[in-house]
Amino acid sequence: MSGETVRRWSSETDGVLRRAGWQQGRSVATETWEAILRERGSFVLHEAARRFLAEFGGLVTYGWPADSAVTQSAVRFDPLAAEWDQETFARLSEKAGTPLCPVGRADSGNSYLGVAENGALYLAREDVEQLADSADRGLEVLVRSQATMADLWTPGTPSGSHAFWDRVVTVSAGGDEGGRWPEETDRVLRAAGWYPGRSVPTATWESVLLLHGEFEIHEAARRFLAEFGGVGVPFREPWDSMPWGEFRLDPLMALWDDEIFDDLSEQAGTYLYPVGMVDRRNQYLGIAETGEVYVGMDSVALLAPTPDEAMQRLTRRVRES
Repeated sequence: MSGETVRRWSSETDGVLRRAGWQQGRSVATETWEAILRERGSFVLHEAARRFLAEFGGLVTYGWPADSAVTQSAVRFDPLAAEWDQETFARLSEKAGTPLCPVGRADSGNSYLGVAENGALYLAREDVEQLADSADRGLEVLVRSQATMADLWTPGTPSGSHAFWDRVVTVSAGGDEGGRWPEETDRVLRAAGWYPGRSVPTATWESVLLLHGEFEIHEAARRFLAEFGGVGVPFREPWDSMPWGEFRLDPLMALWDDEIFDDLSEQAGTYLYPVGMVDRRNQYLGIAETGEVYVGMDSVALLAPTPDEAMQRLTRRVRES
């Protein structure tokens, strides 16, 4: 045998994970996720969660086979799905009888995935269900359930309102930005997780994108993401109830799309590093080494000449609430 560790999952699960980007020995930085979870809910990842995310964090699975009509729900290994939701995880941990750390979402986004200190993987909705007593076996259950539309999934279950919409009516604009941008921009950004002096590590985003998309970060992108990474206005139904357009400043949304960014960069005449998406993932956001922020998918356009102006454009009111 080779030196590879023997995995406790089927060839089907192995194929799903490898198509998603998993490989033996995969290890990505977790600092970014940890920092944002701490600032938004005082989450502290235990070692089992840290190990899980180092190996699987950032991956998205689509079932077996990838293009099958039975695949209704991607499983996303992204702990930031639980941002602002520490109270829910505290309640679910009490029900599980063990501290659970968030590692992603399943079930069309209706259910959290949590890992216990002993490595057991849980599915958490209103209640908690242990999928398996180890991460490997839990992944097998998730992939099998995706492919067969097992009772694990609950299509049509509402996922609830994002905490942003509660925060935006209670958070006040600060007076410490000295006219950096309009008061409403300041208020929306604070509700979305930004604050003056914010600086989060970017190592997680950098390592995942370099591993899976060969994106080389530049300093303008690193500065932008340190201040604004993880910030966004979530979509809500109905769409015409949204006073601001939807956006998310998360570079991992461009995972595997380096060819698209090569094309956008060529059109822009400058190298663009991904920083997020707008319009329900229909348009990418990319930043040039000069700090100019661009938007596009098939074609590219200049959103703003500076990051601050880009934030004003992204938070500009599109309709009265």
